Amino acid sequence: MGQGASGGLGKQGGLPGDRKPGDGAAGDKKEKKFEPPAAPSRVGRKQRKQRGPEAAARLPAVAPLSKCRLRLLKLERVKDYLLMEEEYVASQERLKPSEDKTEEDRSKVDDLRGTPMSVGSLEEIIDESHGIVSSSTGPEYYVSILSFVDKDQLEPGCSILMHNKVLSVVGILQDEVDPMVSVMKVEKAPLESYADIGGLDAQIQEIKEAVELPLTHPELYEDIGIRPPKGVILYGEPGTGKTLLAKAVANSTSATFLRVVGSELIQKYLGEGPKLVRELFRVADDLSPSIVFIDEIDAVGTKRYDANSGGEREIQRTMLELLNQLDGFDSRGDVKVILATNRIESLDPALLRPGRIDRKIEFPLPDIKTRRRIFMIHTAKMTLAEDVNLEEFVMTKDEFSGADIKAICTEAGLLALRERRMKVTHADFKKAKEKVMFKKKEGVPEGLYM
Repeated sequence: MGQGASGGLGKQGGLPGDRKPGDGAAGDKKEKKFEPPAAPSRVGRKQRKQRGPEAAARLPAVAPLSKCRLRLLKLERVKDYLLMEEEYVASQERLKPSEDKTEEDRSKVDDLRGTPMSVGSLEEIIDESHGIVSSSTGPEYYVSILSFVDKDQLEPGCSILMHNKVLSVVGILQDEVDPMVSVMKVEKAPLESYADIGGLDAQIQEIKEAVELPLTHPELYEDIGIRPPKGVILYGEPGTGKTLLAKAVANSTSATFLRVVGSELIQKYLGEGPKLVRELFRVADDLSPSIVFIDEIDAVGTKRYDANSGGEREIQRTMLELLNQLDGFDSRGDVKVILATNRIESLDPALLRPGRIDRKIEFPLPDIKTRRRIFMIHTAKMTLAEDVNLEEFVMTKDEFSGADIKAICTEAGLLALRERRMKVTHADFKKAKEKVMFKKKEGVPEGLYM
């Protein structure tokens, strides 16, 4: 009985304070329930910094400020510039072989074209490989003569080709004709003939005897035992037909005609004017028979005086060379000279003396017969009305030149065109005459000054 009682007590668990470990854990599981999170332990206080490896590996959340944003943009711009620079360097390294090839090809082309050469004159030959040269724009130089230049053709005064930089002689100009002299040659004969000249019968006869006849029939002068004139000078009022007569001479003769204006003989550099005069007469001699017509000779042939400037002295040297060419040691048998001027009184007496200019032909203002002839020439192709009376203008007391009559006819035709008429009336001629005479008298009306 006693054992049973003791055994029974043992099964029921004994005292309340005595528990087994396994029984307590199972009881806790069954008794644990969901509990809400605890309330925050801080209110209005700064959270403490977490420590440990997780906190060290965690990246902080950064909100950039405006200053940081500007710095970022600047760095991005620097990055773009560096990328562009890298691309440029790569492209330059890639294109460098092609640029070298292009430069090499360009140098070959330049070698084929040759360097520019300057034109000069050989002053003196020192030895076989050296000489003294000069150009129109600079002083004289002592230079070398290259080996491939033909030494037999070199002579003092000949035109040569010089290297652009070292000025050594690299060639000889075979054609020594000055380009300005080539332009002076009249290739196409003028259309004006002797029939287009009104009156001037005596002047035409004189210029034929002095210029044309010695070139076409020189034996006549040999039979008579005289030497033909070397040249003539045409002088008179402006517009009286001096240049027109020279054009008619060029039209009627088969000789080479060289036309020069006196101002063309005045050059900038020292010695160029006399050289141009020598070239002109040398070409005329080579192309003989020839006629040299120098218009406005008073530009270089004025009377000599004490010059104060270098330009005036150069003009006088040009005139002295012209005098030498007209009457020098060289014979000018097949070269005839025609001079023209409006101011013969200003010319140097040495230019007008016999032996240089043997005949002086004056061109006066036209008389009544000559006026009528000039009016007929200029109105031959015009359509005139029935009331036109040209005798009124022929018999006028006004002093007309041939150029004035041509201007009157042209102005009358323009007045008719302005009014859409196909015929020129007498009133048109009257208005044209008044207009031409008004301009000729420099705008001063008649009767204004007594």
